[in-house]
Amino acid sequence: MKHTISILVENHAGVLSRISGLFSRRGFNIDSLAVGITDDPTVSRITIVVDGDDYTVEQVEKQLNKLVDVIKLRRLNPSETISRELMLIKVESTPKTRGDIIDVAQVMQAKVCDISKSTITIEISDTTERIEIIHELLQPYNILEVVRTGTIALEKGNSRITI
Repeated sequence: MKHTISILVENHAGVLSRISGLFSRRGFNIDSLAVGITDDPTVSRITIVVDGDDYTVEQVEKQLNKLVDVIKLRRLNPSETISRELMLIKVESTPKTRGDIIDVAQVMQAKVCDISKSTITIEISDTTERIEIIHELLQPYNILEVVRTGTIALEKGNSRITI
């Protein structure tokens, strides 16, 4: 089962290395990792998606809480969370396939960022599931490059993770 953990950490060099090192030492694979500063420039938010059972993730949470750089962390409940991921995908196109590729982008509410004689680059910001769908729909057109940000997530409603 996938678990999303949101972590507020001190914003300074080496923090990400210590966090990812903890996962590495415990033998956990990180499915997705996104880091950015918050409205407070001294604090960063790390969103990590890991695959594991509840017990395993609970042990990871306990280990993370022991790190000095970790201010606060919370495992996010999927039903109470809004999550998004950004993907840029470059697809081979010909005059014959260009319209079909643009149709896929429009149906998936994605944005065409660039068109050249032989390629189309599409941007989509959506749930991981919808990103997987557009990726699958574009497979027949020969995907040339893909870059994804990793999941970012916030709890719905009034819930907040603050210092």
